Amino acid sequence: MTHSRKELVALLNDHGLSPSRALGQNFVVDANTVRRIARLAEVGPNDLVLEIGAGLGSLTLALVETGAEIVAIEVDRYIEPVLRTVVEPLGVRVHLGDALKVNYEELLGGRPAIVVANLPYNVATPLVLSLLESQPLIKRMLVMVQKEVGERMAAHAGDEAYGAASLRLQYFADAKVAGKVGPSVFMPRPKVDSALVSIVRRPEVRVSPELVSEETLFEVIRTAFGQRRKMLRRSLSELVGPDTFTRAGIDETRRPEELTIEEFAQLAAHL
Repeated sequence: MTHSRKELVALLNDHGLSPSRALGQNFVVDANTVRRIARLAEVGPNDLVLEIGAGLGSLTLALVETGAEIVAIEVDRYIEPVLRTVVEPLGVRVHLGDALKVNYEELLGGRPAIVVANLPYNVATPLVLSLLESQPLIKRMLVMVQKEVGERMAAHAGDEAYGAASLRLQYFADAKVAGKVGPSVFMPRPKVDSALVSIVRRPEVRVSPELVSEETLFEVIRTAFGQRRKMLRRSLSELVGPDTFTRAGIDETRRPEELTIEEFAQLAAHL
């Protein structure tokens, strides 16, 4: 029931459309891939699934096969009418809008939801972080993103991809790379591999606000990673004095990418 490459090309041609480079559109044209994503998302008849960036419905159709209730968001006003003809007869609700500006409370009707999405590079990280920060009804996500973005989302201390965005995600959720996807399953074909990232919201944020406020913690983290190759005593010189490192039990000669979020919290708590 999912789109083949031939069917997707025909849909585009029939409506005089082409993938938008400005919107970072790369449509999945492989049935095995979209069914694999639906399987890894672990959704079923009792779930409300929010698909962001539904495009022409390739992944949407695979999600329909799971029996889950699907709400599909699409920002492209030219693609959206075609998407409706494909998925609305199957019971999918389609919403035209920018996922960074949508009223999720209204869209989800106060129900918990699972996000499943193929996200373009330019919006993936800000969108995922925005949902974690502001939408507690979204309990987990499975997102397909460019490989380097996925590795950054799931990185831990000591990993090459580890940075401020990794720590921001860790504050709210647990993330892991659940799989890799090659460029051949997309149209147009991207120049990079993609990653499937599983993100599960934690019941509580990882660092208790009673230890250190979110604002103070991330001021320290952002400042440190602003000069990530320098020792902490250099990158944090405007915020943290030598005595603070001593009180916190943190070696000032370490570099930002070596510290866990708990160690950053310990340092921030002693400011």
